[in-house]
Amino acid sequence: MKKGIYLFLTVLIVACRKEKGNIISLLKSRRTIHLILILLIINIGELTAQKTKEVKKVVNENFEKESTPIQKSSTNLKNIKLEYDIPSNKAIEVAIIGAGVSGLYSAYRLTKDENTALPADQIQIFEMSNRIGGRLESVQLPGMTITGELGGMRYLTSQKIVTSLIQNVFKEELKHVDFPMGNDANLFGYFRKQRIKMNAWEIAQEKGEKLETHYYLNEKDLGYSPNQLFNKLIYDVLIADPWFEMHFGQYIEKISKYDYSFKITREQWNIIKPKLTYHFPGPYSGMKVNDIGFWNLIKDQVSQEGFNFLADAGGYYSNTINWNAAEALPYMIGDFSSTTVTYRTIEGGYDLIAYALADAYLKEKGANIWMGNRLVTFDKQTSGKYKYKLKFFHEKSKTIWTLETNKIILAIPRRSLELLDQNNFFFDKDTQEVFQKNIASVIKEPSLKILMGFEEPWWIEDFKTYDGHSITDLPIRQCYYFGVDQNDSHSLLLGSYNDMRSVTFWQGLTKSQTKGESNLKLFTPRATKRIKGDEFKSRLLENQATQVMVDEAMNQIRELHGRPEIPYPYVTWYKDWSQDPFGGGYHAWKSNYDIAKTMAYMRNPNPKESIYICGEAYSDQQGWVEGAFCVAERMLEDYFNLKRPNWIPSNYYLGW
Repeated sequence: MKKGIYLFLTVLIVACRKEKGNIISLLKSRRTIHLILILLIINIGELTAQKTKEVKKVVNENFEKESTPIQKSSTNLKNIKLEYDIPSNKAIEVAIIGAGVSGLYSAYRLTKDENTALPADQIQIFEMSNRIGGRLESVQLPGMTITGELGGMRYLTSQKIVTSLIQNVFKEELKHVDFPMGNDANLFGYFRKQRIKMNAWEIAQEKGEKLETHYYLNEKDLGYSPNQLFNKLIYDVLIADPWFEMHFGQYIEKISKYDYSFKITREQWNIIKPKLTYHFPGPYSGMKVNDIGFWNLIKDQVSQEGFNFLADAGGYYSNTINWNAAEALPYMIGDFSSTTVTYRTIEGGYDLIAYALADAYLKEKGANIWMGNRLVTFDKQTSGKYKYKLKFFHEKSKTIWTLETNKIILAIPRRSLELLDQNNFFFDKDTQEVFQKNIASVIKEPSLKILMGFEEPWWIEDFKTYDGHSITDLPIRQCYYFGVDQNDSHSLLLGSYNDMRSVTFWQGLTKSQTKGESNLKLFTPRATKRIKGDEFKSRLLENQATQVMVDEAMNQIRELHGRPEIPYPYVTWYKDWSQDPFGGGYHAWKSNYDIAKTMAYMRNPNPKESIYICGEAYSDQQGWVEGAFCVAERMLEDYFNLKRPNWIPSNYYLGW
């Protein structure tokens, strides 16, 4: 601005001399008017540019104060060597199917055990896809170094195996950082067209009032936030059972009208869950809570309208589906309805835990992870050194090949088990009825995510929202604010994180196989000041959401935030975990199963066979990497005679 003023005065003085000091005639000159207009335009441009720089500076300074974005890690773990051919050695001791976290963990433990480690060339991993990590997938969108999570995002500090792996075993390779959940005062809730901040319930309570929502709740449930109502419901069910009150009543407390305390360990919960009885008049009176669906229980406690409130405002439809109510109780108070939970993740992406395990295993002589090799079936052999013959399909050559082995670890979820040959001796539906029933003991829970990259962090500039997530009953369900790139203003938003019934809304907008449907074409990423259009790689382009999906998601994001002018993203990344071979993003136990017996059964369905199953699906920490690790560790200790390593506390409870 100062430069412009000096320039204008200099030109004016020179011109005035030519006009012999007649300032009036000079100002009437058409040439002078043009000059003034040009200088004004220059100064406005300078002001705009300066203002933009100042805004970006303020945004970046405030963001650094409020939160640290999950940046790209400096580690080179993802440069591991993977094999894409058919192995030359077709006879090994242990074949591990699946390069997700439980398969990688199993290979790592088997080759690193201090007492009974096996040669790595006798323990091989086979993966049908072209990447490792299973349902962990961390990506960096072009133009930014912030990590976006398409799958699992975080862990709890109470989860000892994953915590110890990150903070002790791989402390040189991995760096843990907090996973910020934001300030409720800056996060939106939008339910039945009512837009509030997520701390609105607490503000009303502080005033001695009850927040009025658009839900017709029971009088006794009015004024509770969704998390508080979950806690109230769980407390009421527990304390109503005389057996529970006698043996465990001292571990729970009603602190105030809206606040409750639960100090029950996982081991104690596993005593409680099979014995807890429902003591309320009505259709479920006297039933074991293990035999009641969670939807059934919620409706009975807070009405169907109360159920709708908890399903909508809780953020996850999967939490309130009709899964095993006894399993749901500790799950809810241990995470989603707790206000004291500490979340962490890994700098550079949560899937680096998978790569750290893979890297450590692959450093052993003869270790290999064979990509693009899909297990089709396996049979027993009646003679020879090896018990089983496995048949694989090799994607690259489109050929079938066989492998002999003595032990099989199926480190895969329910849907992947179902995709194997169901007519072989192990799965046969006519003779293995108990096994088939137990495979079906868990619900496959669909989940879907849409990552979006923006040129500017509009959520910070407009709402002072730096991190955390907003929740709505619209089909996008949740938005996570992942952060701003430290190099510029490129920003990452998880534009939609939804599950269960809302997934089908988006599946109808996925790319069509029918030619000519231009409205279902993929979203076209656009260049920004930092990146050129030719920098978008093929893998990114293949995973774009469709244009109509982005249009719909942006409409809902604008409605959630109450800002119609939110700009379009410059790039997206879409992931639907309900597709094969995953069948869902996570799992939940069904009611009417003896979970303790089923969990133990699934680790080794036939005691006469050396065939084992591990992973998150059949664990007591479903939806968590820790669940996969606990089942794998229990399997390895029970069936491979491995001793617990010193980096896992000796008293740490692995579950049933």
